[in-house]
Amino acid sequence: MGSVRKASAWLGLVEDDGRYYDDEYAEGQEAGDAWVTDPRVRVASESASQEGRRIATVSPDGFRDARGIGELFRDGVPVIVNLTAMEPGDAKRVVDFAAGLCFGLRGSIERVATRVFLLTPADTQIVSGDPAGRSQDGFFNQS
Repeated sequence: MGSVRKASAWLGLVEDDGRYYDDEYAEGQEAGDAWVTDPRVRVASESASQEGRRIATVSPDGFRDARGIGELFRDGVPVIVNLTAMEPGDAKRVVDFAAGLCFGLRGSIERVATRVFLLTPADTQIVSGDPAGRSQDGFFNQS
């Protein structure tokens, strides 16, 4: 199956025929631990989720962790992806996956630092901290 078909099936845009999962990955999963939370994924507390202000931080070890990134993003949670611990080849694959995910769900992807990216859903606005919008006679003016 082609990569576009895999991504479309994963996003739920086409019928899932079940052939795109790695056999090795599927064999490693137990029936009861399919939805166990990965300790590398941190999501804000329950009170934040009730108010609609959640951000997830994910530090994947390999490309197989991309599914968790996609599930969080698909649920409307902004995701910070830290790829500093990954091999360059796998990191490139995750960035390509994230870019396709953002494109498919009309979100955006922004590089925050070297090998750190912010994925934001379509309904999230990024506010820049650039001083360009501030007046020059502000609090820290020493003249």
